[in-house]
Formats: sequence, C-alpha cells, structure tokens
Amino acid sequence: MEAARVEESVDLSVADRIIAEHASGSGSLIPVLQKAQEEYGYLPKQVMDRIARGLHLPPASVYGVVTFYAQFRLKPVGKHIIRVCHGTACHVSGADKITESFSRDLSVEDGETTSDRLFTLESVACLGCCSLAPVAMVGEETFGRLDGVAVRRLIKDYRKQESA
Repeated sequence: MEAARVEESVDLSVADRIIAEHASGSGSLIPVLQKAQEEYGYLPKQVMDRIARGLHLPPASVYGVVTFYAQFRLKPVGKHIIRVCHGTACHVSGADKITESFSRDLSVEDGETTSDRLFTLESVACLGCCSLAPVAMVGEETFGRLDGVAVRRLIKDYRKQESA
C-alpha cells in the first residue's frame, strides 16, 4: 500500500498579505493568483483555498481558473525552467530530438522537475526564434541551433554554476 503524500507546510501569511494588497473588486482573482505563484513558485492547494476564502469565492472557481490558464502551476518547478520550442521551424529542425536529449540527460519526462528541483522541462508551442531552430530557453536565456552535444554541455554548465 502506497503511503499518503504529505503536503508541504506553507506559510499562509504570504497569501493573506497578497489578498489584502491586491483584492479589490471582482477582477482580482487572476492578479492575486499571479502574485501568489510569483511568491510560492506554484499554487499549493492550501494557498488556493485561502485565496478562495479571502475573495469570497468557491474553491472550485479558483481551481477552475488555475487549471484553465497555462500560466498557473500546481506543482513546484525547478530553479531553471527549460522550454523547448516545438513550433514549425523547430519541429522540422529536430525539436523532438532536443526534447528527448533533455529528457534523457535530466532523467525527467516533459513537464517534470528534476528531483533536486534544479530543472523543469517543458515543451512549448513557439519561442519566436525561428531563424535559430531548434531552440530552447533556460529561464530568459535563449539557445539556438541545438543538438544533443549542445544539450549535454548546457546542462553541465548550469550544474557547474550551481555548485560554484
């Protein structure tokens, strides 16, 4: 029998502060959720429940908004989010192989975070850097004309920076 997952302890005073600062009117849910995610890195269930209570909304309404918009996360993400472009130019230039290389070298599937919470791997529709295809971004930094060797070097360099 699998042990029940224990949810992390979350400082709800941060959520209370965000609600107090940003809760003004019926259109405040998305800005409150955005700020909460900025603070926590994702939207833990306890935080969504607190936001629902603070904004006088049903928890299902908050959850519905969070699951509707791709910008919101329900799980913690890594320090470095790797976005691999799968737009047309990148697709025809080998985006699938780039994603496979990241997946293999990080030991995670698309959409997952490494156990050390250093990297999260995501496939995205387009990064708008077609002339550099295939492309990936790590945080805000863009890397173009990637291949398997470049992927391994990129991961190695980021790990090296973290251990320095």
